[in-house]
Amino acid sequence: MIETKIALVTGANQGIGYAIGTGLGALGYRVAVGARDAVRRDTAVEKLRAAGVDAFGVPLDVTGDQSVTGAAELIERQAGRLDVLVNNAGISGQLGADWVQDPTTLDLDLVRRVVETNVVGVIRVTNAMLPLLRRSSSPRIVNISSSVGSVTLQADPEVEVGPVMAAYAPSKSFLNAVTVQYARQFAGTNILINATCPGLVATAFTGFHGPRTPAQGAATAIRLATLPNDGPSGAFFDDEGVVPW
Repeated sequence: MIETKIALVTGANQGIGYAIGTGLGALGYRVAVGARDAVRRDTAVEKLRAAGVDAFGVPLDVTGDQSVTGAAELIERQAGRLDVLVNNAGISGQLGADWVQDPTTLDLDLVRRVVETNVVGVIRVTNAMLPLLRRSSSPRIVNISSSVGSVTLQADPEVEVGPVMAAYAPSKSFLNAVTVQYARQFAGTNILINATCPGLVATAFTGFHGPRTPAQGAATAIRLATLPNDGPSGAFFDDEGVVPW
């Protein structure tokens, strides 16, 4: 008998996170829907179940130690282990006109909030879930990043990289660097960790601006969450392949 695999997706009540949960559920995974808002979380679980997905809600604020610890305890009670962790929850921080975050006038508290969610939150959740992931025969961790976190692309004057986003973009560069450090630490184990850029997806996060659907944005994350044991680790991907750091 094949055991059902368990996946936790943070920020899974809507947008790309919900699409990742939908895609993994369609592949037979039991999906833990991590989200702060109880109403939105319950609604997402109901929708997933209506679509035939085995889903359950997990109260989860990635910026809170107690919330994350409680989430790990709930998953242990519900499933006993974790096979996939998708760190999807993230914020852009307040954006000015045309999505600009001017580094010369940037509110330092805004920077702290963005980093606390997009980087520290990922570390907090990942470390809390590691004991459960280590019980899996093929644990996978996927960090949802962005091409704006690519220092190589941002520094290339020949590449169109969009507006200056002095809080959000560096937070994704930081996340990418953290992903590499985890991969180094996991070398020689069965834990594979990678980052992915979903592209510009029309969701609430982007004000519903963007040419891509949530399902399109979720595709690479789903692929990385279901990698074979000889798959890559410590890399950064989008739909077209490897994204430069």
